[in-house]
Amino acid sequence: MEQTLTVSRIDSAEDLEKAFEIRRTVFVGEQNCPPELEWENDDVAVHFLALYGTAPCGACRWRQTDQGYKLERFAVLKEYRQMGVGGALVAAALSDLPADAAYVYLNAQLEAAGLYARFGFIAEGEQFEEAGIQHVRMVKRSQP
Repeated sequence: MEQTLTVSRIDSAEDLEKAFEIRRTVFVGEQNCPPELEWENDDVAVHFLALYGTAPCGACRWRQTDQGYKLERFAVLKEYRQMGVGGALVAAALSDLPADAAYVYLNAQLEAAGLYARFGFIAEGEQFEEAGIQHVRMVKRSQP
């Protein structure tokens, strides 16, 4: 039977914990990010969970900042990469933003910059290191 990929805005503590477990696996486990950095601003963010069939496979969030709307914490479990999960997460987060979200940005890991570029994000500024990983700031401005 064909498994379907779905992404939903999280509205339960149970689903939020599934998203946190994915982030723990990817960022803290695989990429050795400091755990204390991983959980900042979770209380003010809107979270998403991707499911492949019934299996949790990806997570992300967005939050409003002083600069605009920041998409962040995109994580896809290793066994689900190259299956469209990242793109589905980006699409879900973008479609959930308020209609007046004129300035949308993210800090992309270099290897993921191409994914965000497909959604109209443009690299801005110099590369920088965050949690020991090279990143580039990417910006998507609303269409006039």
